[in-house]
Amino acid sequence: MRVAVHTLGCKLNYAESSTVAREFARRGYEVVPHTSEADIYVVNTCSVTEHSDKKDRNLISRLHRRSPEAVIAVIGCYAQLQGEKIAAMEGVDIVLGAEAKGRVVDEVERLLASGRRHVTDITDIDTVHNIYPAFSTGERTRSFLKIQDGCDYKCSYCTVPYARGASRSLPMDMLLAQAREIAASGIREIVLTGVNTGDYGRKSGGNFLELLKGLDAVEGIDRYRISSIEPNLLRPEIVDWIASGTKFLPHFHIPLQSGCDKTLRRMGRRYDTELFRSRIAYIRERMDYVFFGIDVIVGFPGETQEDFEATCRFLEEIEPAFIHVFPYSRRSGTPAAVMPDQVPDREKTARVEVLERMSERFHASFCEKNRGREEEVLFESKAKNGVMYGYTRNYIKVERPYDKALIGQIVKIVLN
Repeated sequence: MRVAVHTLGCKLNYAESSTVAREFARRGYEVVPHTSEADIYVVNTCSVTEHSDKKDRNLISRLHRRSPEAVIAVIGCYAQLQGEKIAAMEGVDIVLGAEAKGRVVDEVERLLASGRRHVTDITDIDTVHNIYPAFSTGERTRSFLKIQDGCDYKCSYCTVPYARGASRSLPMDMLLAQAREIAASGIREIVLTGVNTGDYGRKSGGNFLELLKGLDAVEGIDRYRISSIEPNLLRPEIVDWIASGTKFLPHFHIPLQSGCDKTLRRMGRRYDTELFRSRIAYIRERMDYVFFGIDVIVGFPGETQEDFEATCRFLEEIEPAFIHVFPYSRRSGTPAAVMPDQVPDREKTARVEVLERMSERFHASFCEKNRGREEEVLFESKAKNGVMYGYTRNYIKVERPYDKALIGQIVKIVLN
């Protein structure tokens, strides 16, 4: 039977989807691209915004219309948050929440053997204690390795703690074994993923820096990136070690969310702009040509035009290489959803446009500062119109004429 796995949302979902696909393949199923027709569809959902929820529903409906007889299994954040609503959709056979998603292959096989018995398994998120190990494969250049799941921060706008549960970590020996397995497949780069990666090991007696050091020693992996880390958890000792000559790259994805301290307090963030500023400055002291990707939410309840302008001034001051801009999305059940002074959608849209233009300018400036430098580029297998692509250590995208021999290779190139 043919299985297609669809992934919506973050790289953590991508790692989990890849692991699900490998298990289907191990049991003898034919795993086909998500664009292909299949007998079984697994949809790994996202629910970070209202738009994400709509994309989930639209995809499920589209798959059912395309293949009315196919089994559809839905997992992920939207499944946990709105399981009963998904279960009521036409064509959905299986809905598995945070505690049960690792059983998706078993549940599909049980359903097929029982003559299409509908399965819904959504447990109280406060009772979720297990963690589904996952890493991605299928690409020759990069793998996403899940090290941690869940979050204890409960920012006032975020549904993730309600969808994934409390913070918990995978054992270090398991992660090192997975990294060696990834290396054995020929992959050269690993991206560490999680909901709150810097929180790794806090409850289990582990230590994030110890994990980084252990991974650094794995033979066959040449490069590591940390997908996202909270600024208060990106401590100086971590920066010092990375800067000492390790496989971890000068590329940091750090959520800011707002450059206004008043807004940060309303969001429930665990830092202020002074701490964020000091982290950026310290990293730049210890490393050259660092790529900073910064997350920013605009239009949070109560954000005035003056507050937004404070965010703009702060971004001009720290000048990241890229800004990931998100309009605030009102999420039922979160404290922010009932806060007064909700910002109109038209104002959110206008603010998004301002920051997107700023991001384009920052990125162009960052690339210009790197012009003429020799950098190491890891080339990917993807090609378009005879051109292949790769990324430098500090995450500048490089293109060159397609050459199959370069796929998965690290090449020194002068940036122009």
